Parts: sequence; C-alpha cells; structure tokens
Amino acid sequence: MALRVIKADERLAERRGIKILVLGKAGIGKTWQVRTLPAELTLVFEFEGGELPLADWPGDLFRTRQWSEFCDVVVLLTGPNPALPASARFSTAHYEHVRANCEAPEAFEHYRYVVIDSVTALSRVCFTDCKSQPGAVSERSGRPDLRAAYGLLGQELLAALNQLQHARHLHVVMTAILDERLDEFNRRLFVPQIEGSKTALELPGIVDEVVTLAELKADDGTSYRGFITHTVNPFGFPAKDRSGRLDAVEPPHLGRLIQKCLGEGAP
Repeated sequence: MALRVIKADERLAERRGIKILVLGKAGIGKTWQVRTLPAELTLVFEFEGGELPLADWPGDLFRTRQWSEFCDVVVLLTGPNPALPASARFSTAHYEHVRANCEAPEAFEHYRYVVIDSVTALSRVCFTDCKSQPGAVSERSGRPDLRAAYGLLGQELLAALNQLQHARHLHVVMTAILDERLDEFNRRLFVPQIEGSKTALELPGIVDEVVTLAELKADDGTSYRGFITHTVNPFGFPAKDRSGRLDAVEPPHLGRLIQKCLGEGAP
C-alpha cells in the first residue's frame, strides 16, 4: 500500500477551488452574478427556467430536469471516487460508463467554474427521482412512503454536493432562495429553501463560504446591495468565511469575491 504525504510546497502549488453558497430572496440578483465569472470557463446547471438574466451571456448552460443526467455530468466534471463500490453513483464504474456513452466527454474538462442555479430547484428534481425509487415504497402496504423518500433525498443530494466539494480544481457556486420565518418566540429566522431538512442543515458545513446577497441601507438612507460574509452580523443573515480574507460586507461581485478568498493575484 502506497501511503503518500503531500508536502507543503506541493500543496501550495495546487490549483484551488472555492465552494460558495449564495443565498438571497427571490429576485435579488443571484443568477445575475454569473455574469461576473469568466464565461469561457463557466458551466451553469440551469434548473429553474429563469434564464432571462443570462439571455445575452456568452457562457455555457446545461439544462436538465433529470437527476441522473445531473449526476452523470457531475462525475465527468469531478472524476470518480475510487472509494465507492461499483454500484454507487460517482464510482469508477459510473465514471467509465458515462465516458463511454458520452459523445464528447473531453468537452467537460476545461471548465473551472461550475454554478448550480439553484440548489432550491435541484432539490426538487432530486426529490422527484427519490419518490420513484423502490426504497420510497412501503414494503408492508405497497404505498408511497414520503418519510423514506425524504431520507433518500438527503442521501442522494448530499452525496452529489460532497462529490463537487472534493473537486479541488473547481470553483463551485450554489445559489438558493432564502426564506424568512418566525420561530415560536416570534424571532426572525432565515432558512435556505431546500427540500428536506437534512440538506438545508448540512449544506453550509460542506462549502467554504456562505454569503447572503441582500439589500442594505447606507448611512444616508440610500439602498445598495452587498454580500454579507461574516457569521456574526447585525442582520441575522446566514454567512460564513473560512478564508479569513473577507470584510463583513463585500461588493456584489462574485468573481472578485472568489479572487479575494484565494488571495491577491490568485488565478
């Protein structure tokens, strides 16, 4: 068995990808942020049919309403996970099968930025697939078992997102609608709009950065949009910065935000 330690100089020379969850209310401009990324290096998974903000954007889209197609593209982008059994998605067998049946698998190799617009819609696509699986049918009654379907949803969706997380060379941006709710003590809470509680709870821990795109008020009373990036913030928005390089409020420019997370002059 070959056990290999990655030396510091080798690790620092690796291409690094940032994984970001962008939250915000509907219509705040999350999809428009794709325009701030290099079009020739970006692939957008489009699930919502809301392409108007990108109508004249010269980048590539992948449209699908099928969970299996999404997983097939993910394994082409990320490569296989050799630790998984052959029957599992994202295994070596899955990767080789997809490459053998894809007309041009090499067409997916040049992308540096992958955008999922949005995880909200992707979770619904996944849930539709999970409800049709044999494991979502009660063995006793033969009827659909929603609890089992939600359990499958958590497993399937998090497995795919973890696969993207471990693609070190890719910048992965996931957008999601942010819901505002009140708890039993009438306190305001913000929760990502995602099917199934498991994914909504665990997704912020998977990514490097959680930012909320919000409309804020300047000292003179005028409104502006900004990325809230720090966990402790006066607005109560979800946020997290693992890079330690971001200000509490950053300009709404996703491309520059990624560059700042990597450090000045990073590729």
